[in-house]
Amino acid sequence: MDVERLMEVKPKELAEGLLARWKALEEQLPNVIRNLEVEEEALVPRVKRAVEAHRTANELVAEKKKERDSAKAIAREKLSEVKGSIEVLSKSGGMVNLDPEWKKVKLLEELENIESTIETSALDHKEEGKLIARRRKLIEQNEKWLKERRSSNPEMSNYLDSRKIMVSNFKTSEYAHSRMLKAVEKAQPLYEKMVELQSEIRDTRRQLDRAKELYSQSSDAIVLWEGKVSTGFGDEVSGFDDLLVDMNRVLSGGPSSFASRKTRKRKEEEE
Repeated sequence: MDVERLMEVKPKELAEGLLARWKALEEQLPNVIRNLEVEEEALVPRVKRAVEAHRTANELVAEKKKERDSAKAIAREKLSEVKGSIEVLSKSGGMVNLDPEWKKVKLLEELENIESTIETSALDHKEEGKLIARRRKLIEQNEKWLKERRSSNPEMSNYLDSRKIMVSNFKTSEYAHSRMLKAVEKAQPLYEKMVELQSEIRDTRRQLDRAKELYSQSSDAIVLWEGKVSTGFGDEVSGFDDLLVDMNRVLSGGPSSFASRKTRKRKEEEE
């Protein structure tokens, strides 16, 4: 409805329209409320399951992250011990016959560089995966030599024991990291589903609360507008005058309230 048509609507017509609207709401809202309550009841267990599924997925992510970090910390500690052992063995001559390939690769330095890069650089999963694969290859290249050296040089026993623990924990860390990434991938759609359902139930509850509020107001609103339609726009209870009396008097050719007050004031001054 445009402004001109709206201005042409008589107050009584407006009151009748509002009365009809409130009567329609009073009739329709009980069904609306029941439907919304059924919808809310159906959503509650779905939301609960989604929250639980997401919580379980997050717990697995946290568990694998903790497992990865713990194994990595042990491996790094053993990495320092292995480096120290090599220095001791080198000074005592125990490392003189190291395999040339071992010297070329410089395993410990490579591992330290890899770990430093993983720890200090902002890598994506693909880049980190490449470094982890490089670390695994370096370790595997020297596995055979280490087994041979243990039997031929007892002085390297501590070195080889520490290295074994280091390698084992690097592998554990790598496996836990892989499991963590899979858990993160699985958790993401569960999170999105949880957020979607939570938003849906919030919207349903807002509609339900609004419908209940309107229904609670409908009886009083109907009584109010029935009174306006039947007795006019004054309010005897609160003492408010009918604001349309002056307008109707002017439309009928009578004086406005301003003109009436001016005339009354002039008469009072003459007296």
